[in-house]
Order: sequence, then C-alpha cells, then structure tokens
Amino acid sequence: MKKILAILGSALLLTACDSNEVGDVSLGLFTTKDIKLNILQDPLIRGVTCHVASIEANLSFSDPSDSSISCRQTGEITPEMIAKIDKSASGDVVFKKSKSVFFKTMKIRRIFDPSSQTLMYVSYSTKETSGSFKHSLSTVPLWGTKAFNSYTGS
Repeated sequence: MKKILAILGSALLLTACDSNEVGDVSLGLFTTKDIKLNILQDPLIRGVTCHVASIEANLSFSDPSDSSISCRQTGEITPEMIAKIDKSASGDVVFKKSKSVFFKTMKIRRIFDPSSQTLMYVSYSTKETSGSFKHSLSTVPLWGTKAFNSYTGS
C-alpha cells in the first residue's frame, strides 16, 4: 500500500511541475480547480504553436476532461515539414498528458487536410465523461507559407 501511495504522490507532483505551463487561473477561493494554460510547439511543424487551456484539480485523482485549443502559425512552415507528417485520416498524436490515475489522457492530434491545405489540431479526452468525449479543434491554414500546395495527395 505504501508503494502505491508513493507512486500516486510522485505522479501528482510530476503533473504539477509542467514546464510548458504559461498561465494558471484560479477558479475561486473555495475550489481546488484551476485553469492551466500550456504552450505546445508541434515537434515536426516547428512553425506551429498551440495554446491549450484545461482544468486541473489539485488534490484529486482525476482532472476534468474539458479543454480548449488554439493553434497559430508562429514561424516558417516548409514543404519538407509537411512531407514528414502522417497524412492518414487519423493523423499523428503530437502531445499527450495524463489526466487521471484511472487511464484518462488528454491528447492532441494533428491531421492534414490536403483539399484545403490546412493542418487541423484536435484536443480530446480518451475517456467518456457525462456521456460525451470532450474535444476541441483548431486549424492552421498553409496559405501564405512555402508549404502551400506542396502536397496535393497520393
């Protein structure tokens, strides 16, 4: 039992020390929940930065599933970057974070839409909450970048 408590305590400490955190908004004096704001840079498309807002509950074994994502072009996007990404309909997971000791995870997936030349970033929870899988979507069009029309499919 001590071993399990030590593991859970370590997991809670590691979750609280997020190096990507850029903001923390308290939801009030009488709650242990905060809105955490994180910055994420796409590992393959270095010219895209996403900001994610999610609720984290201190002293809880499970964080709420709600999250919001906003992604923007913040640097150069090249044809070489687009060539490296998964172009399947399910795309790539570019980020994941544990939201519970009970196997709930928040993931951010990148999906490329070749018809509109747009990168789509969807943030979602892997566990159903209140009859729904929570999710949020943001898009980054390639219009105006060197990568625009560099990939037409095949």
